[in-house]
Amino acid sequence: MRLTLIKPNLGRTGTKRYVDSGRMEPLQLGVLAGLTPPEYDVTLVDDRSEIIDPDRPTDLVALTVETFTARRAYEIAEQYRRRGVPVVMGGMHPTLIPDEVAGYCDAVITGDAEAVWPTVVQDAAAGRLQARYDGHIARPPQAGTRPRRDLFRGKGYLPITLLQYSRGCRYRCSYCATSVFFDRSHQHRPVAEVVDEIRAQKRRYLFFVDDNITADHDAAKELFAALIPLKVRWVSQASLDMLRDPELMDLMVRSGCQGNVIGFESISTDSLIGMRKAVNRAAAADRYAGTIEQLRRLGLQTWAAFTIGHDADTIESIRATCEFAIANKFTFAAYNILMPYPGTALYDDLAAQGRLLYDGQWWLHPEYRFNHAAFVPARMSPAELTRVGFACRAKTNSVGSILRRLAEPRTNLRNPMRFANFVAYNPLFRREVFKKQSMALGYCEHTTPARTPGRGDG
Repeated sequence: MRLTLIKPNLGRTGTKRYVDSGRMEPLQLGVLAGLTPPEYDVTLVDDRSEIIDPDRPTDLVALTVETFTARRAYEIAEQYRRRGVPVVMGGMHPTLIPDEVAGYCDAVITGDAEAVWPTVVQDAAAGRLQARYDGHIARPPQAGTRPRRDLFRGKGYLPITLLQYSRGCRYRCSYCATSVFFDRSHQHRPVAEVVDEIRAQKRRYLFFVDDNITADHDAAKELFAALIPLKVRWVSQASLDMLRDPELMDLMVRSGCQGNVIGFESISTDSLIGMRKAVNRAAAADRYAGTIEQLRRLGLQTWAAFTIGHDADTIESIRATCEFAIANKFTFAAYNILMPYPGTALYDDLAAQGRLLYDGQWWLHPEYRFNHAAFVPARMSPAELTRVGFACRAKTNSVGSILRRLAEPRTNLRNPMRFANFVAYNPLFRREVFKKQSMALGYCEHTTPARTPGRGDG
């Protein structure tokens, strides 16, 4: 049987399809390929850089779908289904809103796919594909499976290997789809399997795509201790509570950590309370001064992630957040407009208050544009939130800001590798900020993808 795995694109800029110059390996599809029996012929197509040919012979198509790529995924599925090829969809969006997704494909997978994927491909081969496969939370994740990294070759991905140690996060921030997907649980793989996977590939620069690699301090310590003799360099995503554990931080640094994406989210205590980000409230009491000093002393480069548009936010407080990020010389900083993902507490609250825009389905609406507000903020208009968000991204990624932020001796100028990280990726992020702003989702202009009767519609 011939299987085609597809990573959908976001959409288009004007009349041209968006080409992601900072794209990374689609790890989840590599894992699916690794779970597929060896007698199946597997092809990977990355819509972010390749042209999809729906006439190329295949027996089954599987798409991994995020909310931002749902519209494009539905367009792709329609092309294959018109040709009689069955389509399976899984990932974050199908788990959050499976009934919608069922109208655009032949089978929906919810949750982690590990437990059900072998059954899915066997059912497809036998012509008895079911409408729904409910995967449970994998305990442990990716058990005994290595990604098919051979499928990534020649596709122009950034020269960094993606892998995963753990999934999920135990916190319950109101806007977070991850906590909904994993029901506030956190699971991790056996360390020996992770070490074997690292040794089986050639790169020594790694990106652990964990939602929060330090959510379980004891598990993180076990991993970091095992990484020390491998002499790798790595980055991941982590939460600020890691700094309360000196042993954890010592092992993290010794294991080759270069830095982490950290959700600072806001410099306002009121906003942190509103979003249920309790883990940050103590650190925010002094505007993160002690936290930032710890990170600098450890030599860790930080991608500070902020969310904007909370009910306590004003245009002035968002601008102050931008000044704060530049003044503290973070290696990178992101200002993400709050997105009401279906199934989250944020979405439900805004819906109950009648504050959702785009008919409550911004991911499908033909008028929605990337990085625009999809709800009515409390203290500004949607247009004002959109404008101030872009202004913050533009200012932080200006040439002057890049040069100013580079001049941090304990992090960005600590050694040649830290310097190389900064000068390689900041120009790339600068280009992406301007290229992606106001991009349309999907390729089809002014139309909503046609919903077709799925197997689950009766």
